[in-house]
Amino acid sequence: MCYGGSVATPLAVRAAWSAREWRILALLVTCSFVCLLDRTNLSVGATDIQRDLRLTNYQLGWLLSAFFLSYASFQLLSIAGWLADRFNVCWVLGAGLLLWSAATLGTGGARTFAAIFGLRLLLGIGESVAYPAYSRILVNHFPEHHRGFANALIDAATKAGPALGTLLGGLLMLRYGWRPFFIVLGAAGMIWLLPWYRWMPRGESVAARKDPAEVPSVADILRQRSAWCTALGQFCSNYFWYFLITWLPGYLEKERHFPKDKMAFFGSFAFFLIGVVSVTCGWLSDRWILHGATPTLVRKTFAGTGLALSTVILPVAMVHDERTAMALLFLASVAFGIYTPTMFAITQTLAGPLAAGKWTGLQNGFANLAGVAAPLVTGWVVESTGRFYLAFLVAAVIALAGAGFLVLGVGRIEQVKFRLHASVPTE
Repeated sequence: MCYGGSVATPLAVRAAWSAREWRILALLVTCSFVCLLDRTNLSVGATDIQRDLRLTNYQLGWLLSAFFLSYASFQLLSIAGWLADRFNVCWVLGAGLLLWSAATLGTGGARTFAAIFGLRLLLGIGESVAYPAYSRILVNHFPEHHRGFANALIDAATKAGPALGTLLGGLLMLRYGWRPFFIVLGAAGMIWLLPWYRWMPRGESVAARKDPAEVPSVADILRQRSAWCTALGQFCSNYFWYFLITWLPGYLEKERHFPKDKMAFFGSFAFFLIGVVSVTCGWLSDRWILHGATPTLVRKTFAGTGLALSTVILPVAMVHDERTAMALLFLASVAFGIYTPTMFAITQTLAGPLAAGKWTGLQNGFANLAGVAAPLVTGWVVESTGRFYLAFLVAAVIALAGAGFLVLGVGRIEQVKFRLHASVPTE
């Protein structure tokens, strides 16, 4: 292979990306963007929906948590991971997007608490297959030294979704109301299915081609100490993240008294920062591995540093000066962005091709119980105290605990050698 008339070095050959990889990754990134935009749009319209439906803060907390009840359940019960491992993962992902887009569209016409609650449950079912499918596709089609950047771009899309949703949602809802916003988002999401059908990876699932006895079971995965520690680590980071995406807009409006347009700008910029730093650190982590560092050193360095520094979120609720508070919020966003490209890269390496879907599904299902806990705990704290300080404190402490689970609890980051159907732990 030649570049600019000279023979490429082995390092350059290993670093090169194929057009097929870029095409698949672009579609996964777009899917992830739509996924998080639909997941977080309720928090942007929360104050308007609360006013229209005359909901208490506690009821609003339940609406913000409803998605995670079904989302986490379908992953914890291994339904999402099983679908990704046993069937054509590309069709599974497409069906999931169709379901969650329909639920988003329907929310725009819902007029009761119960109707929105039910549609949020459907949204969670549809989105439950997304991350198991992403892991399955990445571990089958991308080498180790491309996965940090690939996961970072996908993760950046999960931050760009809330960022753009907060910005546009805040501005558009101010002018048109919240209902048209949901209807347009749901219809627009379905457009993704057209290029996905054209360019999705073809072929049968790796697990589907294997004898079932060769495919790690849920019990085989649960025997691994690292499986428990990655799940706990992601739970902690998810609590921090879902605290931000479900209550940051409300915090800026209720406690900082920002008008809707100002909330939209500062909230979206915080999410945007996480995405930019995530992509940068994903690229840096891949280059570090490509130049000889072990995945263990690289992934743990980024994960531990990012989550530990994210605790700077606490002073945001303590300082009175608006500029200082927003600077601290942005600094916490940068820190969280350092962590985010590592989480699923760690899991994909540990699980390998045959267990990536199941392991990711189980881990992500447990971790997304934080999506139930964070909105409810925050809603209860705000309702009880009238302030957000204790909610910020809980988020900071849990983020620090997540750093401990990933750095100290997870062992060497290399593919696990499963002792299939054995009763003795392999770690």
